[in-house]
Amino acid sequence: MSIPTDVVNISLLLLFIFTCHRFRLRSSQSRQNVEAAKLKNVDLDAISSKAARRLRAKLVEVLPESVVMPDDAEKFQDCLKGYWAQQACEMMPACVIRPRNVKEVSRAIWVLKGEYDRRRWERRMRPRNAPETATEGLFAIRSGGHSPAAGASSVQGGALIDLSLFDEVTPAEDGKSVVIGAGCRWVDVYKALEAKGLAVAGGRNSAVGVGGLTLGGGLSFFSPRYGMVCSNIIEYEVALADGCVVKASETSFPDLWRVLKGGGNNFGIVTRFTARAFPSSNIWSGFLYLPSSQAPKVLSCFREFLDRTVMNDEGKTYDEFAAGPIACFTYLQQLGVEAIAVALTHTKVPEDRKQWPTCWRTSGFSKLWRFWSTCSVKSLCAATDEMSVLNPSGRRQEFATTTILNDRATLEAAHDAYRDAIGEIRKCRIKNMSWTLVLQPMLPAWVRKGDTNVLGLESCSNDALVNVSFTVNWALSQDDATVQRITRATIEQIDAYAEAHDRRHRYRYMNYCGGWQRPFDGYGQGNVELMREGACVGGFKVGE
Repeated sequence: MSIPTDVVNISLLLLFIFTCHRFRLRSSQSRQNVEAAKLKNVDLDAISSKAARRLRAKLVEVLPESVVMPDDAEKFQDCLKGYWAQQACEMMPACVIRPRNVKEVSRAIWVLKGEYDRRRWERRMRPRNAPETATEGLFAIRSGGHSPAAGASSVQGGALIDLSLFDEVTPAEDGKSVVIGAGCRWVDVYKALEAKGLAVAGGRNSAVGVGGLTLGGGLSFFSPRYGMVCSNIIEYEVALADGCVVKASETSFPDLWRVLKGGGNNFGIVTRFTARAFPSSNIWSGFLYLPSSQAPKVLSCFREFLDRTVMNDEGKTYDEFAAGPIACFTYLQQLGVEAIAVALTHTKVPEDRKQWPTCWRTSGFSKLWRFWSTCSVKSLCAATDEMSVLNPSGRRQEFATTTILNDRATLEAAHDAYRDAIGEIRKCRIKNMSWTLVLQPMLPAWVRKGDTNVLGLESCSNDALVNVSFTVNWALSQDDATVQRITRATIEQIDAYAEAHDRRHRYRYMNYCGGWQRPFDGYGQGNVELMREGACVGGFKVGE
């Protein structure tokens, strides 16, 4: 079908504006990283309560070589520059612990456990009529620092445990597994493994940390073949709250091994992961960029592809190398522009490298009118870098998510909720806001592959699920509450429609949850009870 000339001209103009904006973000990535690294003058009074001073003194006594203090301004600032979301940069810890080995992690936990017991005793002994004092966090753990949730990898007034020195990537001699330090980012892993012709089921964004993504479940380009990232971890090295260091596997501490597969960091501090590895070279991957007018067709293609994947009828081939589609609908407040980006991936290079893989060539996506496409054969590093540059660091960030069934009307309702929010965003004039709805498959067949986890999806029907999430970023702290209100209201609007039409699913992908959401509620009672028992072993509380 031909497109009218005037529509093409307008679309190309919008494309030019949108492209300039995206390439400005990409070209200024280094500058933004530098800006994100800058801290305001450290307010020592704000992190010098009696409890904070006591905690610092004890940690320095036990780990004199590995504790960075605020008065060592340059080194302290360097420790805090690794966050993705600007909000995390603004939380000021009392000190930073940079353990060099698992024994030092264990010693740090021993000190923190003692401080926890001391604070709990002080609260019990406080007179009933005593004024309330400000509550400080005790500690936070940072792997890659890519979560926008408050306190996920940052802490105000407590100790930040920075795992960045756990940066090893060591493949086994037989190439069937690899030991990965919890402080690595996925780009570190892929670069090391590409030289060996290997890969693992890992993150799709090169800047994301290994620890948080893996403990939260983890979606991967390789999930259609091997399952969730957490379901491909053979062994965890874990420091527990009693100071013990254990290696949890299928045969050693099996209950702990299982609850770490999607249960978050409630059970101890994981310092190393041993992941299954497999031969891999390049992949076929990229984005289609389309005008917002194509939204109805994109939603239709998305639904039809997932139905074809799940039904697996004769003549409708299930392709375990096909990852995605990931459909992103974005509104840029500053420019007043909407556009669509659809990510397609195939982890097996087609015989004719200039052709699309058959599953994508025969899908509706190949027929969509688009501005341009970046789909091509490339390295895994290049593919994950392409994901990363679309949302660089140094801005305020918010996530929220829900899960629905792959139903035409419900997908349209999710897109309608996204569009409805744009009017409120314009009205509130939120500076430099980027408002993105992301739709991607979350298929039960993927979750059943690999080791058993605690996500609660293994007993679901074969109906295709859709992960609905919002990735939101903006410029000013004064807009934080407004952005959070709009994001939450939009998710609740989608949930209300899905609930009313029996198209809502209980699962919430932890790594996309907002701070107000309760992902464990969707894991199922049996898995929650198992996690509570596991948490008792290590002394860490299962999150609400």
